[in-house]
Amino acid sequence: MKIVGSGPSAGRGFRAAVVIVALVGAGGLLSACQKNIEGTVAAYADDQPAGVLYNRGLGYMNAGKFNDAIDEFNEVDRQHPYSEEARKALVMSAFASYRRGDYDNAIATAKRYVTLYPGSADAAYAQYIMGQCYFAQVKDVTRDQVMTQQALNAMQTVIERYPDSEYAADASRKVIATRDQLAGKEMQIGRYYLEKREYVAAINRFDVVVTQYQDTRHVEEALERLVEANLAMGLVREAQTAAAVLGHNFPNSRWYKDAYALLQKKGVLPENYGGPVGEAFNGKSAT
Repeated sequence: MKIVGSGPSAGRGFRAAVVIVALVGAGGLLSACQKNIEGTVAAYADDQPAGVLYNRGLGYMNAGKFNDAIDEFNEVDRQHPYSEEARKALVMSAFASYRRGDYDNAIATAKRYVTLYPGSADAAYAQYIMGQCYFAQVKDVTRDQVMTQQALNAMQTVIERYPDSEYAADASRKVIATRDQLAGKEMQIGRYYLEKREYVAAINRFDVVVTQYQDTRHVEEALERLVEANLAMGLVREAQTAAAVLGHNFPNSRWYKDAYALLQKKGVLPENYGGPVGEAFNGKSAT
């Protein structure tokens, strides 16, 4: 059987065909690679104006679509870093995270903003968002109060660094609330020790309330409990001092009446003998 195309000339034709096929194949591979590259580049190269992204994020915010809003605000930062819109988008991203209850992310974003733009007009707002995130996680006094302390610290920072900001007034209210909460925790532990007749531990807790949280609603009870605990230990002068401070500052308090009655049973009256408790309010002996 005759093989068509045999001989030297046929061999050259075969080699040429192989070259053509190889080139065509390479071209196909190159085309495929180009398509992949184009697809990757397309995901990053088609940047949109910063204002468009930012306004879209605001639109999602107004619609309550916080996840979408965060995505848009993050795109502003990615596509247009160091722009004015990126700065504003960063604080809005923190707010959106706060609104959706993602407190950890909100705090991290707000901290980043304060670090990058400490002197900007929105720095107070970012600091306030941090405080709000911590405040939202405050637990009742029977549980750990780490978040309460964090909220207090963050809100105090708002007041100290940005006293003229529109957030300072609410921050002050939150400071009062968190201090009251922390005092309440001390009272809860102090009462526990008092019931267990662990008087030294109880006195230590009530002392904290009297010396550090005088502006809270718990201080009257703390002073009366100091009278109880000190009398139980035979520390009459310390009990007299606590009663004197209580009577001088809260003469109409029911806690003072109880403290006075306890001292009467011991045959003594309220008298300020000084010390940390005696000087906590600059109190004087009750009259």
